Amino acid sequence: GGGGGRAGASARMGETGRAGPRPEYFMRPLPRPPAGAHPRAMTDAIAPDRLAGILAFLQGAERLKDTLRSGLTSGGRPESTAEHSWRLALMIVLFARDLPGLDLERLLKLALIHDLGEAISGDVPATLQAPDDGREARERADMQALCAPLPADLRAELLELWEDYAAARSPEARLAKGFDKLETILQHATGAAPPGFDHGFNLGYGRERTDAHPLLRAIREAADAATRARMQPALGDERRSPDEGPQTQG
Repeated sequence: GGGGGRAGASARMGETGRAGPRPEYFMRPLPRPPAGAHPRAMTDAIAPDRLAGILAFLQGAERLKDTLRSGLTSGGRPESTAEHSWRLALMIVLFARDLPGLDLERLLKLALIHDLGEAISGDVPATLQAPDDGREARERADMQALCAPLPADLRAELLELWEDYAAARSPEARLAKGFDKLETILQHATGAAPPGFDHGFNLGYGRERTDAHPLLRAIREAADAATRARMQPALGDERRSPDEGPQTQG
């Protein structure tokens, strides 16, 4: 997390009017096959319990679509954590050829699961984070709860990926953290600015993470240039005296 958004239940859209079955629905036994169907047609591809557990997890993870961040889209609405994770994964796909020797599959998995726990407790803006705020422990517990329905092998894999990302142990995890910061900075440079938004904060945001690889540093240079460009109108307003009024062309 860290890109922004309101923490907790208030950070999710439609909290009181959710439609569709809850995750527990998919833990029920699968229905019998229709008359005339081969009796093993529904079980040959995947064990019923495994299928039910994966579907239950996916329904729980769907809440990430309603988890809001503080950043706005170019259309002016709050972005969701799911949207942030999607574009983070897209960035990695596009830069994959510039990252020889790395495990691309692992890097993509890290991008997709790194904020999954926010589906439960929401996202905390970077400006409100503190080293002793208990955020990592809370997100770990949320990730464990979200993964509970999964088959044991998948649950262990996703939790190991999350721990790798949290500790930045592997080269892929360190890259994922750098790309995470860059996606956030680029979003703030592109999206509409909420009232009082401080673009200058992003010039120092996550610098240690984006210095971890030459490619990250190159992207950071372009992202910082975009941030400074967004700051220029505000700086121009500050330079004008109150008596000048707004500047017009022609």
